[in-house]
Amino acid sequence: MREFALRAARMFDGFRMRGPATVRVEGSRILGIDSGAGLPAADPAVIDLGPDSCLLPGLVDAHIHLAFNASADPVSALTTMDDGQLLATMENAAHLAVQAGITTVRDLGDRGYLGEVLNGRLKRQPESGPEIVYAGAPITTPRGHCFFLGGEVADTEALLAAVRERQSHGCSVVKIMVSGGNMTPGSPPPYRSQFSRAEVAMAVAEAHRLGMRVAAHAHGTEAIRDAVAAGVDTIEHVSFMTEDGSHVDAGLVREIVDHDVFVSLTLGTQPAAGVPDLPPAIAARMAAIHHAYLVLYDAGANLVLGTDAGIAPFKPHDVLPYAIEQLADLGVAPVDALAAATSGAADACGAADKKGRIVEGADADFLVVTGDPVADLAVLHKPVAVFRAGVRVR
Repeated sequence: MREFALRAARMFDGFRMRGPATVRVEGSRILGIDSGAGLPAADPAVIDLGPDSCLLPGLVDAHIHLAFNASADPVSALTTMDDGQLLATMENAAHLAVQAGITTVRDLGDRGYLGEVLNGRLKRQPESGPEIVYAGAPITTPRGHCFFLGGEVADTEALLAAVRERQSHGCSVVKIMVSGGNMTPGSPPPYRSQFSRAEVAMAVAEAHRLGMRVAAHAHGTEAIRDAVAAGVDTIEHVSFMTEDGSHVDAGLVREIVDHDVFVSLTLGTQPAAGVPDLPPAIAARMAAIHHAYLVLYDAGANLVLGTDAGIAPFKPHDVLPYAIEQLADLGVAPVDALAAATSGAADACGAADKKGRIVEGADADFLVVTGDPVADLAVLHKPVAVFRAGVRVR
């Protein structure tokens, strides 16, 4: 089993910035961490990353869609592809992500369990893409949000059967569309609930019984409230939408904090793609949604970053570094923004034992940049090296 070591001038371990460090790797796992110079420079197994280098854990995107091709109309593109073409699209998206240092993704919506197929391939060829925590098709109502992915259920019996089906395909997370969304014409609007609190609670109980987590797509305030009360593990988007706008509910924020639920914030736009062409319902509420994110942060909520990559041209599958910058621009401390895309996101994905942190026994997933990302998050856009499961990707 191959052993090597990485020597860096500084290291962000997923929680805080540290001084010089040498990280020893055996196979695909971290064997140990030495402060300072560590092993002698003459040791051929030591890779010196340079005098201004920073070693970070591989980044974790807690909400991505590898099956959406980041085009102007990703839904039409998906629905016209057969499974072979769609799998190739997902492979290309995975390659783009890992080249940017994103070594773990939580895919919250594919078709036909292609995430299961792709993750199997990537375990054999880790240099080709990130590890995928996959949910299969989101569970939705008949003709509800993202029904075209194949997750429609008509009653509670079908709802429970859908949860069990996902467990049989190795899903570690179930996604349920508690509210409507923006990508499905004719489906309920994002501020309106699709499932009742009782139905969500049934899905959560069954998923937890089977050892799976539950991610709740919830834009509307009532959908967020129902998701928290039902005991979901993560809430996606958290937009506090009502029919007439987006308004932070202080009492609900306290419930989110008290229940210790992870809040997956949707950020990340690539400037090169131009001004985002947002759906009107989102564009009119964006300032209020961003304000809600800062309120959640100040209240002590467990914030993680999920980009929703793939849904538009300004959200390519390597957009996570921009999301980290944008979270800091809202007023979040840079070190906390980094944690939201490393250790925090790994925790939300159920991978706290191996992802998003540089500790003994964790996976040897690393991103190397030049400079200090806490002082300047822009350095994340220029990775000088990426390692996935101990294999150098770039």
